This record gives sequence, C-alpha cells and structure tokens, in this order.
Amino acid sequence: MRKDVRILLVGEPKVGKTSLIMSLVSEEFPDEVPLRAEEITIPADVTPERVPTHIVDYSEAEQSDEQLYQEITKANVICIVYSVNNKKSIEKVTSHWIPLINDRTDKDSRVPLILVGNKSDLVEHSSMETILPIMNQYSEIETCVECSAKNLKNISELFYYAQKAVLHPTGPLYSPEEKEMKPSCIKALTRIFKISDLDNDGVLNDNELNFFQRTCFNIPLAPQALEDVKNVVRKNMSDGVKDNGLTLKGFLFLHTLFIQRGRHETTWTVLRRFGYDDDLELTQEYLFPLLKIPPDCTTELNHNAYLFLQSVFDKHDKDRDCALSPDELKDLFKVFPYMPWGPDVNNTVCTNEQGWITYQGYLSQWTLTTYLDVQRCLEYLGYLGYSIIQEQESQAAAMTITRNKRIDLQKKQTQRSVFHCNVLGAQGSGKSGFLQAFLGRNLARQKKIREDHKSYYAISTTYVYGQEKYLLLHEVLPDFEYLSEADLACDVVCLVYDISNPRSFEYCAKVYKKHFLDSKTPCVIIAAKSDLHEARQNYSLSPLDFCRKHKLHPPQMFTCNTAEAPSKDIYTKLTTMAMYPHMTQADLKNSTFWLRASVGATVFAVLGFAMYKALLKQR
Repeated sequence: MRKDVRILLVGEPKVGKTSLIMSLVSEEFPDEVPLRAEEITIPADVTPERVPTHIVDYSEAEQSDEQLYQEITKANVICIVYSVNNKKSIEKVTSHWIPLINDRTDKDSRVPLILVGNKSDLVEHSSMETILPIMNQYSEIETCVECSAKNLKNISELFYYAQKAVLHPTGPLYSPEEKEMKPSCIKALTRIFKISDLDNDGVLNDNELNFFQRTCFNIPLAPQALEDVKNVVRKNMSDGVKDNGLTLKGFLFLHTLFIQRGRHETTWTVLRRFGYDDDLELTQEYLFPLLKIPPDCTTELNHNAYLFLQSVFDKHDKDRDCALSPDELKDLFKVFPYMPWGPDVNNTVCTNEQGWITYQGYLSQWTLTTYLDVQRCLEYLGYLGYSIIQEQESQAAAMTITRNKRIDLQKKQTQRSVFHCNVLGAQGSGKSGFLQAFLGRNLARQKKIREDHKSYYAISTTYVYGQEKYLLLHEVLPDFEYLSEADLACDVVCLVYDISNPRSFEYCAKVYKKHFLDSKTPCVIIAAKSDLHEARQNYSLSPLDFCRKHKLHPPQMFTCNTAEAPSKDIYTKLTTMAMYPHMTQADLKNSTFWLRASVGATVFAVLGFAMYKALLKQR
C-alpha cells in the first residue's frame, strides 16, 4: 500500500475549495476565508486507513498555470469542486477541468477524480441528475459527493473517499462500461483461489474459507455468516456453490459484488495480503524478501519448507502414484506466470518409467534450485503462497543458511544436507553417463535422452551412516584453461576418464595438477566405461601409479552399461568424502570405514522406503 496520499482540490473561483479544507481542519465553517489554504498534512493515526494524507488547495488568483500543472502531476487524487447552485461551474468540469487534467497525466495511469458538489445547503434539489452522465462518460471519475462546507455535511466523507480512491482504486479491478472485473484482476483472484484450495478439489470448503478469512482479515467467519455468503452466491448463480463449497465462479462473483457495492477495500485487502501491488503485479518485496548469505555459506530448505512442498505435491498427485504426470505438473504451476521447469528437469532428477518426476525427484529439484539460485527459489515459493499458507513473514523463513565451510573443517563435522560434486573429464569420457547413472538410468535408458533436453546437473539422495543427504553432481565443460572459481568451488571432485581411450586420462592428470594438487577439496578418479577393453593410457604414469603418487584413492571402476540400474556405491563414497573432507586418504582407504557408511545407508534406505509406504497409506 502507498506510504502517503496527496489530494489536490481544483475548480472555478468561489466554489468553496478553501472553505472545505478549513471546515475539515477546524470542524467549523470559517468566518474569514483566505484566497488559498496552506498545504496541510493529516497524520496517519487519525485517518481510517492509517496513511498520512496531504491536502493541497489551488487558487487561480495566487498561482500560475505552471504551478497548477506541477501540482496535478504530484497529486494521487484530484477533487474537482463545483457549486451545486452554479451551472457554469458544473459545465466547466467537462469543458475545462477534466481535459486539462487528462492532458497533464499519462493515459495509461490516469489519476482518479472525485466530483465534489459544494454548497448543498443553498439548494433543495440534487445535482446528481446532471453529474451521472458525466460519471458514465469518464472512467477515471471514482465517485461524486455532494457536501456543504457551511453545515459540515459529508466533509470527512469527501476526504475519506478521496483517500480510498488512491488506496483502493476501482480502475485496476473493474470496468464500469462492461460491468465486469478486468482480466488482470480475474487472473490474480484465480491464483488466490487456487492457493487457498488446500486439497485442490476445485471448491473452498468451510475450513478453507475460514483459513482464507483469518489470513486476510484476522477473524474467522461464524457458521451462520458462512452460510449467508454461500446463499447469496446460490441465489445469483447456479454453479457458484458445489458440494457445499464455493467454486472459483462463486469466489469471483463475490468479489464482483463487493466492487459493485463500493467495497473495493475488501478485494484490495485480499490482493495485497497475497502480494499484489496497485498494478496487480506481485511486488518485488513479496517475491524477493531480503536474505543475507555470508561468503562460503550455502542455502538449504528447512524442515517446514519440505513439509510445505510435500503438501503441494500431495495436493496435485491426483492418482496417488507418487509421480507428477505432465498434466499434474502443469496444474501445480498454474499459480506461476510462466512454466518454471523445462524438459531438462526430467534429466536432472529421478523419474518413473514413463519419465514423470517422482516425489523424490520433485524434492530434489527444489533442493537444487535452493542451492544454486536461492533468489529464484524464493520467487517460486512466493508464487505458491508459502508465507501465507505457513503463516510466516516471508519465504525467507523457508531457508537455512549453513555455516562457513571453514568452521565445518575446524570442528570436523557438518550440519549441511546438500553436497556439491563437480564432475570433470575430457570430451567423451563418460561424464554425462555418470550423472544419469546416479538417477538410476542405465546406458539403454540414457540413449533415449534428446540432446536438447540434456542437463548438466543431477541431484538425488544418498545415505551416509543412516543420514539422508543430497548429492548434487555438476558436469563441468572440458576446457580446463578457462575453469572459473565457480567451476572449482565444490565439496568433492570427480575426475572421469574413459578406460578404452588412451588419450582420456591425460586431461584428468593435468586438471588435478593445475587446480587440485594443493587444494583441500577431496578428489576421486573414476575409470568410466569399465565394461570395455582397458587401453594403456598415453601418460607418463598409469592412473593407479598417479593415484599412489598423489595419495589419492585408487581409480574407481564404473560402468552404466548394465542390465539393471547402475550401482550407487560410488555416489555414497563421494557424499561421505564431501561430509568428511578432513579425513586423510589413509582413513578413506580403510575398507571398514566404507563398510560402516554403506551398511548404514542400506539399512536406512530400507527403513526409509518402509516409512514412506506407511506415509502413503495415511495419505
């Protein structure tokens, strides 16, 4: 909402502009009226909307045309005052004042106008018959009010309407000519309905309506009030209420009714609570709340954020198959202004046999976005209404900022849940296959991936000592002359070579010596395509001797050319090394260490699956 409101009063001389202002301030009709009242500011605590209001007078005798034009451009609302007993002042409203104001304001953002008929104490008849055709002709006229500065009739109402025209404008919501809501308003209210429909059944039941009412207005509706609302809708439209709940049509009808009855503030309260500005766009403050991330810290979703995302998944997984079909995914993203996930996402996370994103894959993609681009994640959570549904101040409440990695190294432990592994290797060494194998795809499945749907990331869960962790693999393009700091900043490094290509290992050796020889980042060499014949590498040392010389773990044999899903053991090792970077290579070579880590993983994976099945039954 605006921080203040500026009201300008214009009109012909002697119509009573200055008297209106002085009567408002002193609550009595002034004996002596100056040519022009000084600008006054009404403090926020005495206005109904709690917004400071500046009231500005105009005097043709005291001010130049240039000064008038400046005031018009500064005003948020303009009151055109006429005298109800002076026909000439009424005619000037359309022949002079409205054209003058419109010439000085932008056509796309016309300033709201209020027609003010002063001196109603001098006549017994109303001027409304003359004024109504003018109101119908100019959509920028918000309302008309007849008042009297002398007997204080409708003075405070006049300034309240002026304030309301700025804070709760009709223009963005409703088209008086067509007598219906504007498309942008329908679009915003449709998103609000969809967020509030917590079970996604297409109606707002009593619980959802009460939650909505409490969220927007801080008070629940009494059972009788709920019934009254539904009865009003039932009387006016056959499909406004279904299964004793309010449909989208019914919800939109109610808001049209509020606007037509002059209760714009009700609709505006709802729109602003859900993040909209005066142009019915989601505000930057709503989508991108302030989140300070110190250097060497990462961003992760907290427990409440995962619970929220689980509820969003459940809401849209209509067939309960633990995966989102293309239609279900499209339905989930209807509250977004664009489709945020492209086809590459299906090759970044786990999918089912049909290629649909699974429950695990869905949470993995959210984890990836949070880690790589937290601002985008805040924006996405904003579209889903996170802060409203979770009753938090903003989406920033969904984030955990991990401590500096140096502290983790000093304390030899970490609270982090997401670990980043960069995968480097010469072209054709098998990096893409290594990423896809992590998602359970063997070579046969990988061959079906279209080149334009390829992803350079893969993320899924692994288990270390019974703890579920996310491992994020990133395939780095093989130009080691231009490796950036971002390409090198990670928790663990995979250097991949193709055992059947004699020129493949040389790249790994050069990258290691140039970038990781003196680094504290753990490194693992992957001997990919181990199902093929092993060729002698054209390098001064064999891969095994190279690893011995640099105290690295021996090359890890790996292939994705398998009948079933490829083995996940190597990914558990990578996560473990990322979690315990302080451990020496000697510790890591100890077979009992790996046995303890992976046995814990297996037990937990079995337990985890059983628990998940139990949760599904509850759903």
